[in-house]
Amino acid sequence: MRLATLFGITLSLAIGIGEVTLPVTQAVQLRDGLVYFVQPPKLVDATTIYKEVNVWGGTYYFTINVPENAGESLQKVTIAQKEGSENIRYNLDDTRAFVGTRNRKETQLKLGPVTNERKTRTVSVNFDPPVTPGQTITIALRPVSNPSFSGVYLLGVTAFPVGEKSHGQFLGFGRFQFYSNRGSWLFP
Repeated sequence: MRLATLFGITLSLAIGIGEVTLPVTQAVQLRDGLVYFVQPPKLVDATTIYKEVNVWGGTYYFTINVPENAGESLQKVTIAQKEGSENIRYNLDDTRAFVGTRNRKETQLKLGPVTNERKTRTVSVNFDPPVTPGQTITIALRPVSNPSFSGVYLLGVTAFPVGEKSHGQFLGFGRFQFYSNRGSWLFP
């Protein structure tokens, strides 16, 4: 299989006392049209504000860094529940995304369709327009409520570049530990 790669070009301009370097992004595309990130995004953090079972009004935050040399913009992120004794249900209409982190919210990002595939327990978050390289973004996913059963829930995060045929890059797991708040009042 032949790999077609557009090589990055660095343009250096001597201006007065300094030098300005403007990197041109790279794109990796296979012969069959499959598009890859040159440098994949990174899952920086996955947190929740409430860690008790059955809590309503929580939010699950997934912070992703799209590096300058990603080569492609970020089109879509999928979040798939891989472990946990109960399927988590979400308020998809309440999904938000913004530039920055949970504690440092900057510009709100416009989202395309946010969908849920119940059979695979996967939520897909589409960006419209796609997220350009060089940004750290956070997706705020709202569950209907935290699970009813305590334990560890693993949510796998995968990023997809722009393209009709794009290859998803697995970024890692968001690990959420939910605790039962029952019983603490039963036994001193």
